[in-house]
Amino acid sequence: MKLTRQAAYLVMVDGLYAQAPRFFLWVPVWLGAGAAAYFSLRFEPGIGSFAWCAAVTLAALSLVLRGGDLLRVLAWCPLLFSIGFGLTAWRSHSVSAPKLGWHYYGAIEGRVVHLDRSANNMIRVTLADPIMEKFSPEHTPYRVRVALHSKVEGTKLTPGARIMLTGHLSPPGGPVEPGGFDFQRKAWYASLGAVGYTRAPPVLAVPPQDVSWADRIFAWRMGIADWLRAGIPGQNGAFAAAILAGDRSEIDPERLEDLRQSNLAHLLAISGLHMGLMTGFVFAVVRFVLATVPAVALRLPGKKIAAVVALLAGAGYLALSGASIATQRAFVMVAVMLVAVLIDRAAITLRAVATAATILIVLRPESLTEPGFQMSFAATTALVATFEWLNRTQVWHRMRYGRGKQVAPALSLFVASFVAAAATAPISAYHFNTMAQYGLIANMASVPVMSLVVMPAGVTAAVLAPLGLETPALWLMSLGIGWILNVATWVAGFPGSVIRIPAAPVAVLSLIMMGLLWVVIWRGPVRLAGFAGVLPGILLWAWAERPDILVTDNGHLVGIATKDGRVLSKPRGNRFAAAVWLENDGDALSQPEAAARHAFDRRSWTFQAENYTVAFNAEKEPEPSQLKALCRQMSLVILPNVDEGPDGCLVLTRRILRNRGPAAIDAGPDGKLTVTHVRDVTGERLWNARN
Repeated sequence: MKLTRQAAYLVMVDGLYAQAPRFFLWVPVWLGAGAAAYFSLRFEPGIGSFAWCAAVTLAALSLVLRGGDLLRVLAWCPLLFSIGFGLTAWRSHSVSAPKLGWHYYGAIEGRVVHLDRSANNMIRVTLADPIMEKFSPEHTPYRVRVALHSKVEGTKLTPGARIMLTGHLSPPGGPVEPGGFDFQRKAWYASLGAVGYTRAPPVLAVPPQDVSWADRIFAWRMGIADWLRAGIPGQNGAFAAAILAGDRSEIDPERLEDLRQSNLAHLLAISGLHMGLMTGFVFAVVRFVLATVPAVALRLPGKKIAAVVALLAGAGYLALSGASIATQRAFVMVAVMLVAVLIDRAAITLRAVATAATILIVLRPESLTEPGFQMSFAATTALVATFEWLNRTQVWHRMRYGRGKQVAPALSLFVASFVAAAATAPISAYHFNTMAQYGLIANMASVPVMSLVVMPAGVTAAVLAPLGLETPALWLMSLGIGWILNVATWVAGFPGSVIRIPAAPVAVLSLIMMGLLWVVIWRGPVRLAGFAGVLPGILLWAWAERPDILVTDNGHLVGIATKDGRVLSKPRGNRFAAAVWLENDGDALSQPEAAARHAFDRRSWTFQAENYTVAFNAEKEPEPSQLKALCRQMSLVILPNVDEGPDGCLVLTRRILRNRGPAAIDAGPDGKLTVTHVRDVTGERLWNARN
C-alpha cells in the first residue's frame, strides 16, 4: 500500500512537471479567480477578511519557497488567488469617491472632460470638479454625466471649459433585475458619482484656462475628429472619427444598429484590431524603409528600431483615441509583443497573451467583468492557440510553403475569422442576448478592407496632413469605410440576421470559460476534461428560466411572463428597465408592443395566471378596506405609492422596493411566490452603499 501511494505521488509530480512550460499561463487565470471572488461577495470584506487573505498568502508563499515538489507547485494557486483578491479590494477602496445619495435638481457647474452619445442619441457631457448647490466640496461627486436634451453650440462644450446648466441628477442606477448588469459598479471605478439630464442649453461659464495635459489631449482628439469629418463627409467621416479619435458622437443610430446586427460593431471600438493594425503598419513601413538603405540595414537593428517606433506610435494612438479601457487593454497587448521583439523573443505566443492579461488584472482588476476584456482575450487566446496547433501539423505546413501557398492567406483569414467568432460568441450572447447569424460573412468581407485599406490610409493621412497632402489618403479611407458600411447594411438585411437569446445565470459563463481555458492550457489527454465544464454550462443555459414577474425599484412598471411573451403594465415610462427585461427574455418587441399584449385587466389592474394572481394599485391614497380585499383575493399586491401594506398576503410596497431594489418573483407549481430582490443578490458593497 505504501509503495502504491508513493508511485501515485510520483506519477502526479511527473504529470505536473510535464506542464511546467505552461505554468505561467495559469497566472492570470488564478489572479482573475481571486478578483472574481471579490466581486461575487454579498458583503464588503472587513479586517477579518483581509487578515485571512494575508494568512493564506504567507502560508502559500512559505510552501512555494520551502515546500516539497508537489506542494510547491500547488501552492501557487492559493497564492495567486489571494493576491488577486487583495489587489481587487485595494483597487476598489483606492477609487473611493463621493456619490449622490438622492435625486437632485438645480444648478450644476463643471469642467468638460468627455463627450459621447446616450442610447437615445442625445449628446452626453461628463463634467469634472462639479459645483452643486447645497453640496460641500467633500460631499460633491468627482464627476457627473449629463445628457443634453437640447441643441448646443460647439463652443460651449470646448474641452477644458467650465459650463453651467440646470438639470436633474440621480445616483448611478443598479441592476434593473436580480443578477443583471450593475452600472453602479462600473460608475464606481470611473469616479462617476451622478448621472442625469437637462432640457435647457448649457451656458459657457469660464473658457479653458490653465489647460491640463488631459484637456489638451481631449481638445486634440476633438480637433482630429472635426478634421476627419471635414475631409470625409457623411457617415464615412463619422466612422473615421470613431476609429481614429474615439469620437462616436456623429454615428447615425441606424448605421450603428446595422453594424451590431452584422457583428461589425467591434470595428468601431478602438481595441486590439485597430491597435494591432496601426502598430503593425507602422512597424512594416519603418522596417521596409530601413531595409531599402543598405548602409543602415547592415549597421543598425532595423527590426528593433521598427518595434520602438511602432511602440511610440501605439502610445500616441492610445492618448489621441481617448485611452478608453478597451484601448488601454489593446496597447498593453501590443506593447508586450513589441517588447518581446526587442528582447529577441517570439512576439505572438500564449505567454505574451498571459503577460498582457496579468498586467491588466493587476492594474485594473475591474476590467475582468467587462465584455470587452473577456471577448478580446478570448479571441486572442483562441487565435494564438489555433495557429500554434496548425503550425505543428504537416498539412498546414505543406499548404503554406508548398503548392497551396497562393490560397494560404485567404484560408488563414477564414480560419481566423471563424475561430475569433466562435470564441467570442458565448460571451457576446451572454452579455448582449443576441447572436449575429451571418457575422462570419460580414467579417470576411470587411476585416480585410479594414486591415489593408482603411487603417493604412488613415495612418498615411495623419503623416501627410502637416504637408497638406492628405486628400488622396482620406479619399481611399472613405472608399474602404463605405464598403464596410454597405456590407453591414446588406448583411443586417438578411432574414433572421439576429437570433435573440434569453439571459443566462452567472455561473454559465464561468463554467464555459474555465472549461475552455483548461482545454487550451493543459497538455495531454487530460485536457479533454475541460469539456466537462463546458457541457454543464451549456445545459444550465438551455434550462435557465426567466422570472415569472419583474417589478422596478419604483414599482411603477411590472412585467409578467405569459405564453406569448412578457406583458408590461404600461407602454411608456421606465424605458430602460423595460428594454433590458425584454432583451434578457430574448424578446425583440418594444415596450409599447409588449404592453399591447393585453394580459392585464386594464379596468382593475389585475392579472390572472394559471396558479397565481397579481394586483397593481397605483393610487396615492388607496382605501385600507380596498387593500385588505385585494390581499384576500390576490397572491401578490404591488403598491408603488404606499409605504405600509396590509398583513396576510405578499405585498411589495414603495418602502420595500426602495430599500431592497427591483424584484423578481418566481411561481412554484403550487402557486407559491418566491421573491428575490436585487439587494439579495448584490448585498451591501462599496458601490451600492447608501449614503
